[in-house]
Amino acid sequence: MESKINYRPSFPKKWFVIYTRPRWEKKVDKLLQEQGFESFCPVRNVENQWADRKKIVSLPLFTGYVFVKIDERDGFKVRFIQGVLNFIQYMGKPAIVRDSEIERLKHIMDAYNDVDVVSLSGVSKGDRVRISNGLFHNQEGEVIQIQGKHVLMSFDHLDCAVVTRVPISNLTLTVNPQQHYV
Repeated sequence: MESKINYRPSFPKKWFVIYTRPRWEKKVDKLLQEQGFESFCPVRNVENQWADRKKIVSLPLFTGYVFVKIDERDGFKVRFIQGVLNFIQYMGKPAIVRDSEIERLKHIMDAYNDVDVVSLSGVSKGDRVRISNGLFHNQEGEVIQIQGKHVLMSFDHLDCAVVTRVPISNLTLTVNPQQHYV
């Protein structure tokens, strides 16, 4: 009597990044876990102000992304979970995140309650920028210093150096008129 041996070679599980439908990060995280996958959607608590009330809400740290630890064969199953759009690609293959990076991110999320992701959008000290929103709307100046989510900048066209602190999200890079490109 022959017995059937179910042989499934074991592949190491690795962390991948999946791209989700807008505002589906926490739902996808829950659906992945319900399907038996290990997933991680770091969230931060933010106070939202409405006209009549304030409320603390949990928002994903990385908008549109969730981490999932799977072996390569499970990628097909993950793609069919509602809300999953695709894997983030690097050089034509799903991008892999080191275990140590996920552990570091989990540690940071546990240790600090004011974590946020800021895109510097290529803004560097010395860049010429235009303010796209706020009190100094359409004013141009030079970035003096980057301080987290804000920059210190000076406006030199006002016949004096006025320095202000501006959120990076309100800046647009401008081309220096003295620079010529060939």
